[in-house]
Amino acid sequence: MTTPSPPVADPEERGVRLVVVLLVLTVVSGLIDAVSYLGLGRVFTANMTGNVVVLGFAAAGAPGFSVPHTATSLACFLLGAVAGGRVAARYGKGSRRRWARLTLAAETLLVGASAAVAFAWPDTPGTRYALIALTAFAMGLRNATVRKLGIPDLTTTVLTMTLTGLASESRFGDATGHRSPRRTASVLAMLAGAALGAWLVLRHGLGIPLLISAVLSGVLAVVASGRE
Repeated sequence: MTTPSPPVADPEERGVRLVVVLLVLTVVSGLIDAVSYLGLGRVFTANMTGNVVVLGFAAAGAPGFSVPHTATSLACFLLGAVAGGRVAARYGKGSRRRWARLTLAAETLLVGASAAVAFAWPDTPGTRYALIALTAFAMGLRNATVRKLGIPDLTTTVLTMTLTGLASESRFGDATGHRSPRRTASVLAMLAGAALGAWLVLRHGLGIPLLISAVLSGVLAVVASGRE
């Protein structure tokens, strides 16, 4: 009589669920937008909805806004999204775990490089452009990946539709909000990241929040699974 062999563990199941990974990445987005908006001249590098509005302000000559800074952020974000699309085309039909970890590793390197620049050459015009370019490219790469992963209500960078869903599908709306805990967690994650990022920028400069962002992305690159 043969003994049945134990079931083979699915590699995709090993590690932290993608829902948790994306919530932590939402915290990272708050950190990075705090750095960019408060420390790089009122420009967003994670939230492109806000950035398009900021570009309109800058183009109209509103004080405190810069067309070159905002245009650099938009251009580098789009380049990052193109790169993310290429990565998705190559790896998106295979292991989600490998795909997510590869993208997170790239984000870690880009944001880590921005932290190194912030520490090595603080308060120079070249540093400002370098930080905008590196973080915007990283966020474009990540957003393209998150979009292709298609996990509902966890875009990691924008909350407009998340907040709309929370309100419209609440018991005061159509009472169908079965994903309300996830949406609420996403809003709180962004708020926490922005608050922490602002506190760090105002008291310690740009390098530390960028370093924390890189470390968080790096940890996720090691522990992410392929399961939702």
